[in-house]
Amino acid sequence: MIRVLSLASEAVPLVKTGGLADVVGALPHAIAAHGVQMSVMIPGYPQVLTRLNPPAVKGKGKARKAAAPPVVHEWKDLFGGPARLLSGQLDGNHAGDLLVLDAPHLFNRDGSPYADGSGRDWADNWRRFAALSRAGADVAGGAVEGLSFDLLHAHDWQAGLAPAYLKFAPPAGGRSVPSIMTIHNMAFQGYYPADIFPRLGLPPEAWAVNGVEYHGGVGFLKAGLESAYGITTVSPTYALEIRSSQFGMGLEGLIQSRGDNVRGIVNGIDAQDWNPAEDKTIAARFSARALSKRVANKRALEKEFGLDRDDGPLFIVVSRLTWQKGMDVLCEVLDHLVGLGGRLALLGTGDAALVSELHRGAARHAGRVSLRIGYDEALAHRMQAGGDAILVPSRFEPCGLTQLYGLAYGCVPVVARTGGLADTVVDANLAAIKAGAATGIQFAGVDYQNFALGITRAVDLYRQQDAWTEVRRAGMRMDFSWNQSAAAYAALYRNYVEQPSLEGGANLSGDQ
Repeated sequence: MIRVLSLASEAVPLVKTGGLADVVGALPHAIAAHGVQMSVMIPGYPQVLTRLNPPAVKGKGKARKAAAPPVVHEWKDLFGGPARLLSGQLDGNHAGDLLVLDAPHLFNRDGSPYADGSGRDWADNWRRFAALSRAGADVAGGAVEGLSFDLLHAHDWQAGLAPAYLKFAPPAGGRSVPSIMTIHNMAFQGYYPADIFPRLGLPPEAWAVNGVEYHGGVGFLKAGLESAYGITTVSPTYALEIRSSQFGMGLEGLIQSRGDNVRGIVNGIDAQDWNPAEDKTIAARFSARALSKRVANKRALEKEFGLDRDDGPLFIVVSRLTWQKGMDVLCEVLDHLVGLGGRLALLGTGDAALVSELHRGAARHAGRVSLRIGYDEALAHRMQAGGDAILVPSRFEPCGLTQLYGLAYGCVPVVARTGGLADTVVDANLAAIKAGAATGIQFAGVDYQNFALGITRAVDLYRQQDAWTEVRRAGMRMDFSWNQSAAAYAALYRNYVEQPSLEGGANLSGDQ
């Protein structure tokens, strides 16, 4: 049994701002069948501690006080204040060991995990996530009595310093363990001025090109990519794309230098949470064999969003409303979409200017375009169940999960040909349709002309109901559960645990 510590800034079902949380929360359960015991370590945000400390339990007479979570370690001073390591459990379908870094001076704040109520990043995010990384390195390195791990798996820039701490400043009395760094989105790197370096607790030799230094400052993600034994991204195509200047975001040279130590493993989805035959949040359950029942969900979604009821295609968008996600081009094609007889239901939050432009589009097309600004997990399920097609016009997409949910629910993905979108959606060209392999629509280039053409192709296919039904069924037959991806991660862990000499030069060819 290999013991792995998964270090991240969020995990479902406790705290989520994006797909990172889904991956971190689902992987422990999925990988257990492959000989890996995984513990997840996340910060003790208020919403996490609330779930970790259950309310008082009512008994006869008066309420009994719920047991406090066990404290397994304490730091007297962790970047400016005391901290405790609490032990708990990821619940529901996400069973697995949970470790929570309870550091009130760093994490006990209103707002999101990364920003205040107005959306501005916390000024001391460098300190908050350096503390998470330092604590994670201590735990993975064996400095906490009663906890022992064979490998550290760090996710994104918020955990990026952990491999660097293991390399340059391992815990006293600990032991050397290998580390894996996963890039969920290269665009977010955690770059800070050089004056924070003396406060990180790293030795002078860490201030180097092969350490944490990056363009005269400190690069958290860069530090992890330099220091980790191996690097993964969340799709094979993205693993190739980030070797180029277009997608590498300035780190393409480093990625190229790591050679075969960089590989792509496509994300999975939780097949229990996202199963239309069992989903209690939708109006009518259905399956690939009983697609006729699906129409009740479309009618319910039309009513919920105040859209006209007709037999034309109902498109959905569930997304962050940002330039990366192509939402500026979505604003441009709204008139075209409606002109083809389509309607749009959108759920998301993001850039204020894009939100305003989308509201103007909805006002222009009352009954045809409707928005819900924010995020609601249950509503996302209802949209996947009721929409005919989901639009994903991302300029770059490391993996993407919404198109996978769409495939599972018979909501045909219309996607840009990039990253994980290209890896997971088979374009409905004539040959693929005849072979019964087509699962969606791909378009090349995120601009008005290409996106409008993708929507037009989707509408044309929708009007051929037999072909459209077969595309839906082909998507629903696809297996995007965590089984295959978990096996790939387990094999990767085993390579580094059993052959630690592979550090910095492993030959792990063959992307998953």
